[in-house]
Amino acid sequence: MSSYQTIGSPVLYGGLKLKNRIIFAPTSMGVAPDEMIERMRQIAAGGCAMIVIGDVSVLPHGFGPSLYSKKGMDFYKRLAQAVHSENCLLCAQLHQSDSNLRAMFKYVPGVLTKKISKAELRPLLNKEVGPYITGMSTAQITKIIRAFGRAAVLAKQAGFDMIQVHGDRMCGSFSSSIYNHRTDMYGQSAENRARFACEAVRSVREQLPDIPIDYKLAVRRENPHYGNAGVLESELPVFIPLLEQAGVTSFHVTLANHGELEDTIPSAKHPYFGQEGCFLPFCDQVRALTTLPVCGVGGLTDPDFVEQQIKVGRMDCAAMSRALIADPQWPNKAMSGKVNEIRRCVRCNRACLGGMMAHKGVHCIYEKEIEQ
Repeated sequence: MSSYQTIGSPVLYGGLKLKNRIIFAPTSMGVAPDEMIERMRQIAAGGCAMIVIGDVSVLPHGFGPSLYSKKGMDFYKRLAQAVHSENCLLCAQLHQSDSNLRAMFKYVPGVLTKKISKAELRPLLNKEVGPYITGMSTAQITKIIRAFGRAAVLAKQAGFDMIQVHGDRMCGSFSSSIYNHRTDMYGQSAENRARFACEAVRSVREQLPDIPIDYKLAVRRENPHYGNAGVLESELPVFIPLLEQAGVTSFHVTLANHGELEDTIPSAKHPYFGQEGCFLPFCDQVRALTTLPVCGVGGLTDPDFVEQQIKVGRMDCAAMSRALIADPQWPNKAMSGKVNEIRRCVRCNRACLGGMMAHKGVHCIYEKEIEQ
């Protein structure tokens, strides 16, 4: 008998019954559509309860497959079919990019001539977020908010079982006093800065009254400073009740983005987030403010650690990306007592984050075809 009874136990996660406590966290895989579907099928076959698909744009234009095009809808339907065939559920992470495309164009010549490196481009684009969010018209805001509802309907038609509203990206930038300098009803106070995210959630809820809505709650911390978008720890007591009232049924808690990628995807050598379960202190704060289910994420690799943290109630579910990329069979091996056979993620970030940064797709050092 497996000693990982809690990991293997079913749970009602925001109204959706999951067969166990392991979720594949949203990941920008950067691979071709057919490879993406097969990779997700393999992860589903490995025993996790649900896969969250990131980068699902709420507007017709955006990066990656579009719910609004026949090609994009066909992709998502094939993806849902593949994942469901392995007795695994599927969640669509709806987001709107906060990148100012017009501002991006002015950096194109520098990138093409290699005067601006890819590493230098990210902070330059982050500096454009504040003016973009602050200067956005209310008509454009209304258009994007309505699109969350429309995209959710399309996602359900494609076969998704749950909607996750991405609390980073545009929702996170509106939430953050670092980027949001508006003086209207969407700015200044924490309540006003929460409005965009709450209206996005409400848009989904109005279109789909019964669908479970997960919210990726991106938390920003100070002393030391990590993350620029998202919700300041001290503002969680304001944001969480408002999000609940808007229709959120569960929280996926993590560190806010718009800083270094090595912070939100920390290696074992990270100066602050090097430990296992590095973002769980944020879960502790959220847990104290809500009775809704909470999903933890961040450097979760060890079955003993994960079992204990769920057992003591720090989180209801554990979301993993790198650990399941290293070994899709992690859940099956843990729950069948074959934990010694798990290919453990060592959080080296060489072929996963490294592959993403090099535009070669997310892989793992365990894959034979990857040069080490």
